[in-house]
Order: sequence, then structure tokens, then C-alpha cells
Amino acid sequence: MAVNKIEQYLIDLMVTYKEVADNLWLLDDEEYGMEGVVIMYADPVVIFRVLVMEAPQEHRLELFTKLLELNASDVVHGAYALEGDRVILSDTLEYVTMDYEEFRATLEAFSLALTQHYPLLSPYRIGHTVIEHNPPGGA
Repeated sequence: MAVNKIEQYLIDLMVTYKEVADNLWLLDDEEYGMEGVVIMYADPVVIFRVLVMEAPQEHRLELFTKLLELNASDVVHGAYALEGDRVILSDTLEYVTMDYEEFRATLEAFSLALTQHYPLLSPYRIGHTVIEHNPPGGA
């Protein structure tokens, strides 16, 4: 049963979580950098998602370019995506073949991305001023 496998992995990882609905868990573990991570079992997959930020109206192209660059070079499991005006980090694993190591790797990749990418993405958060960078010799 999905609940047992996923919950057992969460217990084994010693991550703070709560089951908010059938087949839906919310991680709230500041120590491991996994606040607000949602795990959902939707047969045949396990979906991992976390809200990263609201996408600003200004400097969107710069932000989206940065997210695509991070997807290509620095996100080990999952990818940044746009859902409406929200930037999310998402990954999907096939339940039947998912093992503890793969489950743990996804959560570790999320934690790493959220902590290491924060300084790169925070200037684009709504309410922050984005500093314009002019290339050397530029106009």
C-alpha cells in the first residue's frame, strides 16, 4: 500500500511531516530545509512539489532564463516549473519502482536547490528590487 511505503520512508528519514489528506503529506522540517514540500501519491506516481515563489511581473524573462539554466546545470532531481504565476519545484517518481534511495535523493535535491538557489532567486521575489547588470562595454 502506498501510504505504508511513503510514510515508512518519511519515518526512516526522520523528517517532520503530517498527513493532510489520504495519500497527501506535507513536510514541515526547517532543520532539513524542507518546509512546505508536498508529497502526493496519485497511482501510478508519487509527486513531489514545493512552492518556490510568486513570479514577478517585471524581470520575468531574466527569472525564467535563470530557472532554465538551473534546471540544466544544477537541479539533480525534478525541475523548476511555472504554474500560473507561481514558480514551483516538482519531481515525479514511479511508485512501483521507487525505492528508499530514490525517494531520499529527491528530497535531498529539493533541500539543496531551495537553500543554494535562494540567493540567486531572491532578487526576483515580489517586493525586492532587481539590480540591473550592464555588461562591460555595454551601453
